[in-house]
Amino acid sequence: MADVLPTTRHHPFDPPAGLAALGDRDTPHRLRFADGHEGWLVTSYALARAVLADPRFSARSELRHSPVRRPRADDLGPGGRTPPGFFIGMDPPEHTRFRRLLAGEFTVRRMDRLRPRIEAIVGERLDAMAAAGPPVDLVPEFALPVPSLVICELLGVPYADRDRFQRDSAALLRLDVTDEVATAAVRGLREYLRDLVRRLRAEPGEDLLSALAAGDRLTEDELVGIAFLLLVAGHETTANMLALGTFAALGEPDLLAAFRGSAEDVAAAVEELLRYLSIVHFGVSRTAKEDVELAGQRIRAGECVLAWLPAANRDPERFPDPDRPEPARAGAGHLAFGHGVHQCLGQQLARMELRIGFTALFARFPGLRLAVPAEEVPLRHDMGVYGVHRLPVTW
Repeated sequence: MADVLPTTRHHPFDPPAGLAALGDRDTPHRLRFADGHEGWLVTSYALARAVLADPRFSARSELRHSPVRRPRADDLGPGGRTPPGFFIGMDPPEHTRFRRLLAGEFTVRRMDRLRPRIEAIVGERLDAMAAAGPPVDLVPEFALPVPSLVICELLGVPYADRDRFQRDSAALLRLDVTDEVATAAVRGLREYLRDLVRRLRAEPGEDLLSALAAGDRLTEDELVGIAFLLLVAGHETTANMLALGTFAALGEPDLLAAFRGSAEDVAAAVEELLRYLSIVHFGVSRTAKEDVELAGQRIRAGECVLAWLPAANRDPERFPDPDRPEPARAGAGHLAFGHGVHQCLGQQLARMELRIGFTALFARFPGLRLAVPAEEVPLRHDMGVYGVHRLPVTW
């Protein structure tokens, strides 16, 4: 049994070391979770995909366990009660109800309508970078504000309030804060969003939350839960992909060439970076609702299975020579957005932001490079979403 999930990285873009010690990828391995629960770990692409697609495995928050120590943030997270509207921690039919309400807002067609505004936001941030002059930290100057501005406009959240929600979002994703700090962050963000939902119900706008608040389809608590999930997920993940992806591309001439190529080249390079980096670096856990046979192992009801996405996305059976980023790779089918009914709702929005962001960044600053040695870039080992804390660049 592996006592803990390996978390030590010897390279900023590779999964944590320790895979070789686990042995065969094609079978589940015993894993002791952070709270002592004895569950399972799967590292192959096929097994991870199978677990995430199997309705016999539950996503309910109160049934899950974390592979790493995380602060208890009020009732949010593994082992806690699923808050109303927080559909990522629900199973069908509850999950289906919320997903259907939102799915139409995140289609490829709807995202295409946002393209001009996303391009404008990216251009404005690049103008600000140029005006500030090198060196700059790409995280606060570009990677964080682009998706924050986009998700704020989409939801109806005033961007002027960004300091508050970005601070609370970062606190609840940290692994090294106290339970009290994490709980205060969750409660603070909920209070802010509750006030916002009430304002939008009284004076609706043209945004997504105003549309959801119309009528009586959703309670106030459900609206707050949906807003919480979409706001945090909608900026933290894409922001870290923009920053970490830039860091990776600056050391890979083929990626840089792809981002300066055709739209098809850019799209392929984005998919490859999503696979290669897999920023949900502790994976996704599911709990067996009944006894399940998985690759010759009996998973008993109540046992948690961790689908370790960084390992699954580096499975050589699915992705030949997986430890090299190859922008021309036929990388479709990676698990960076998950799989099954819980596959990321906002994946088309994230793809568009990444394609537009990387293309414009490398076109505007063709001489972009690190302003510090690569080993001095601080990595987010201590966060629930991987990336970099800072990325000093010059041009």
